Amino acid sequence: MATVTHEAFGRVGIWSSALHGSRVDDPGRKAIAEAVAELEELGYGTVWIGGSPSPDDAADLVAATRTLTVATGILSIWGHAAEDVAARIAAIDASARGRFVLGLGVSHGPLVPQYAKPYSAMVAYLDALDAGAPPVEPGRRVLAALGPKMLKLAAGRALGAHPYLVTSEHTAEAREALGPQALLAPELSVVLDTDLDRARTTARNMLGMYLQLPNYTANLLRLGFSENDFEGGGSLRLLDALFAIGDADRVKARTQEYFDAGADHVALQVLTADEDGPGLPRAAWRELAAAFGDDL
Repeated sequence: MATVTHEAFGRVGIWSSALHGSRVDDPGRKAIAEAVAELEELGYGTVWIGGSPSPDDAADLVAATRTLTVATGILSIWGHAAEDVAARIAAIDASARGRFVLGLGVSHGPLVPQYAKPYSAMVAYLDALDAGAPPVEPGRRVLAALGPKMLKLAAGRALGAHPYLVTSEHTAEAREALGPQALLAPELSVVLDTDLDRARTTARNMLGMYLQLPNYTANLLRLGFSENDFEGGGSLRLLDALFAIGDADRVKARTQEYFDAGADHVALQVLTADEDGPGLPRAAWRELAAAFGDDL
């Protein structure tokens, strides 16, 4: 398989953990297919399947679209054998396989009983993908890299990096670590709500879980935040650095900060106040597409 070009990602994509067809019934799968087809029509370049997706989830979205790049954001290396992943990717229709990008991550110790030596485990996983029949080549994969060591691996053994829950300052540091050629596609969480108190509550409801995971907190500490910033679901300083909160124009301005810091592509995750969990915020996706216009 040839390398996916940076242009194939577009400038702006959508990241969502509600795109798992393997976890819903037939009406749910139909709703997901219709939603991603609309994302394609709206002009987004890439859809990122969040929340530890499977290769089958990605295959469903590839089949539901014609031009959209589909990426896993992020498939856990502990949950899927590399050989099985390579086989599932090979089974995607050959005419559409070039639109698929394998995003890989090492997950987190509190979530994975067998978690050990994550860097070495990732190297071994990439070795196995290289040896697949057919292989999943470096130009078809990105890594969920946060720290310098994993970023260097992403530059050398993958198309680039897809950092999650990061600031624009981290994006600048990541660009320096990756070099000028590697893809840098950070995720940015969005709350389309001009009621700041309500919007910050929505952001904290999401952030609280991640502040229990040491990979993220260690990265934030490296960026100059303190343990005090993690209290109460996140300080205002932390929320302002990690989220785009406000109207669509504010989201566009915050996204530009990541581009200015060296991002090639930004994956927007729209958060809502819905307490029933993540859904398909199609109205918000339309609003953002209209605000970005040709900049998508």
